[in-house]
Amino acid sequence: MDRSPNGSNRSGRAYYIFGISTLLLAGATAVYVVSWPKAGLGKTNTPAAASAPIPVQTARVATEDLPVVRSGLGIVSPLTAVDVKVRVEGQLQRIAFSEGQDVKAGDALAAIDPRPYAAAVAQAQADYDKELAQLEQAKIDEARAQKLTSTGSGTTQAAQTAAAQVKVMDATAASGRAALDTAKLNLEFATITAPISGRVGLRQQQEGAILHATDATGIVTVTQMHPIAVEFTLTQDDLPDLTAGQSKGQLIVQAFSRDRAKHLADGKLSAIDSQVDSSTGMVKLKAVFANDDLTLWPGELVTANITLRTDLGSIVVPTSAIQNGQSGPYVFVVSPDNKVATASVSTGASYAGLVAVTKGVASGETVVTSGQSRLTDGTTVSARDDDAKKLAAAGEEKIQ
Repeated sequence: MDRSPNGSNRSGRAYYIFGISTLLLAGATAVYVVSWPKAGLGKTNTPAAASAPIPVQTARVATEDLPVVRSGLGIVSPLTAVDVKVRVEGQLQRIAFSEGQDVKAGDALAAIDPRPYAAAVAQAQADYDKELAQLEQAKIDEARAQKLTSTGSGTTQAAQTAAAQVKVMDATAASGRAALDTAKLNLEFATITAPISGRVGLRQQQEGAILHATDATGIVTVTQMHPIAVEFTLTQDDLPDLTAGQSKGQLIVQAFSRDRAKHLADGKLSAIDSQVDSSTGMVKLKAVFANDDLTLWPGELVTANITLRTDLGSIVVPTSAIQNGQSGPYVFVVSPDNKVATASVSTGASYAGLVAVTKGVASGETVVTSGQSRLTDGTTVSARDDDAKKLAAAGEEKIQ
């Protein structure tokens, strides 16, 4: 059979490619077989990994006197704040205070043009002096009429008329005296004084303005800064503890910044509102603070903590130790052989990172406070002693 050169080349090339493909396939199979793990090789480290203790943080269950504290959002309110207004009308002649100044009761704040009222005092004084003179003349006429009547030279009617005239002039003089006092009072009102001790705010009127006693806007507001009050609310469920605590003495209230980051002042509960808001189930409370350092400012939003009572000898654990499951709260208790077991607990009041446990653990036991997500009953754990000591010390420090 005749073969062309081109046919020979194509046939040789095909055999060459087939051979190369066979070798590559054989090599891949050999690599696959070599890299396949031996039976049981992947399980050699499993027991060691499973038995490795899980690192956790722990704390020892302690016995402490735990305050029962309730918190509520409150607002700082002055015990007294007065919008100072004029009591007589006229031109505002002078402002005698600086904005933000502390003043005492009776200090001059402003002055109305006093000249019209000084003139009214002079007029009332002249009228009163005239009426006093007329009263004196009436008394002289009465004395003369009585003398003439007693000697038979005058009539009884004339004596009685003279006596009546004395009473009329006496009443007229009394009216004049009242008019004079009123004029003097109006002149006094031309000087506006601070009705209470406190701090003045921003001025609301300017010098030269014509003011009236009926104006809705006053000259300035004077606010009592100390003592000062904080009004806040708690739920009606706290009422029994509130009334019981108040009957034993004044309850302590602490004021913190709105974000609870800074302690501002300590005060005492002064009043519990006489009724509960039926729409919210909340009751209003008022606490009074000395505020000598002006850490509380009227209108400021604060968080108020009130200590209702102190539960002596409470069994406490850090709040982070409490876990919540389908059957309720529980903790992981660490046994002497460093194995953990779950224990269902009943919790009570909490304060400063600690929570009272009324059932489920005993004082002196060790509970896990961090790393619970990797634990089950029987898990072996490792916890450094200094972790537990630090947590316990932190809890004691917060209570104090």
